[in-house]
Amino acid sequence: MSFSRKSGLPILGLLLCALAFSGCGGGTATQGNSGTGNGGTSSGGNNGGSGTPNTSCAMSAGQGASLNGFRPFPADSLWNTDISGAPVDANSDAIISFIGPSIGLHPDFGAGQYQGSNIGIPYVVVAGSQALAGVNFTAYGDESDPGPMPIPANGPIEGDPTPGTGDRHVLVLNNSNCFLYELFSAYPNTNGSWNAGSAAVWDLLSNEQRPWTWTSADAAGLPIFPGLARYDEVAAGQIQHALRFTLPQSRNAFTPPASHWAGNSTNSLAPPMGMRIRLKADFDVSSFSVNLQVILNALKKYGMILADNGSAMYISGAPDDRWDNNDLHNLGQVTASSFEVVQMNPVYTASNVPQGAAPDIVSFSADSTTVAAGSSVNLSWNVTGAAYQIISPQLGAVRGSSAKVFPAQTTTYTLYATNQYGRSTAAATVNVQ
Repeated sequence: MSFSRKSGLPILGLLLCALAFSGCGGGTATQGNSGTGNGGTSSGGNNGGSGTPNTSCAMSAGQGASLNGFRPFPADSLWNTDISGAPVDANSDAIISFIGPSIGLHPDFGAGQYQGSNIGIPYVVVAGSQALAGVNFTAYGDESDPGPMPIPANGPIEGDPTPGTGDRHVLVLNNSNCFLYELFSAYPNTNGSWNAGSAAVWDLLSNEQRPWTWTSADAAGLPIFPGLARYDEVAAGQIQHALRFTLPQSRNAFTPPASHWAGNSTNSLAPPMGMRIRLKADFDVSSFSVNLQVILNALKKYGMILADNGSAMYISGAPDDRWDNNDLHNLGQVTASSFEVVQMNPVYTASNVPQGAAPDIVSFSADSTTVAAGSSVNLSWNVTGAAYQIISPQLGAVRGSSAKVFPAQTTTYTLYATNQYGRSTAAATVNVQ
């Protein structure tokens, strides 16, 4: 198992009822699309509620469920891009030498348990009826996405059944609205809410870019789930995306799709977060099992992306009792010398981080500002330049430009609009008599 730590300046203290519960209020909510009423419903107050689809994904529901061929993000996502013909980085040999040419791949996933913990990073797929939960941030709230989020009270935690004080990632996919919700250092509370060091929301239908220099639930500011090796993919005969991996050392730099550095080395050859390495095209995979050939061929076509500081050449995957651990360990025969670094351009450091305008919230308003408890209120907004939007409390991640809420008490709704340059917010208060 690999262990790592976030890099950055933590927020002091526990931010209770912050971001996730701006103007904590009760009630129900229904999301529409440009006022048409096409969309999902979300009931509940502080902890959100249930939802019906805005759109739909083919994913089955349940822990470790099959995605049934659904691939997160569009085909032109950097996660899904065929890089088998991309140029080799000019410093590839030197970087591989820095990593350690003789270090073999290590599958950080498998069947059963190791030292009392399940092997890998678990995930769960929920339906639109999943109740929304608040998230209280304990470290990186200023770089996190606010709740509410559809996280089950018993959602699987990395390291279960004894997660201890490791990374404790929680990954939740909603097969109703096609959003991915990820937490780092996640701890459930008895009231259904969660504490987390950081959290990120990902629109699985778009090429979302987090703000430059922001972290996520992963040190590199990347989503975790799209980089996991999953048994259902291997059994289907192909992995159609890059994989996630870790190295012990990195420098204060990142290259897309990463957005955050977590440098612990000043060596110029230490890789930046987001660096992608691929298995060389002439590497002979024929001696490996059919399942391992699927993984190795994916490493030729899509490569693997550096996502965190951790153990050397550890590939991430989801736990599944169908994995053959003895077979997986044969990946150790594939050493770093069999990889090459894909050309990194651009590479961002503190001196050249892109600058630009955060989203412009032209308007955000409620059609009624004073109502009786439980009355229908239409929230509407006009935003330009946003990659994704969240309304807190009650709604969470949204698409479109309107939503209905039914507040049970006076509630301040906050709209968070985010793109690669930052976040803008606006608030609308509904008074309940």
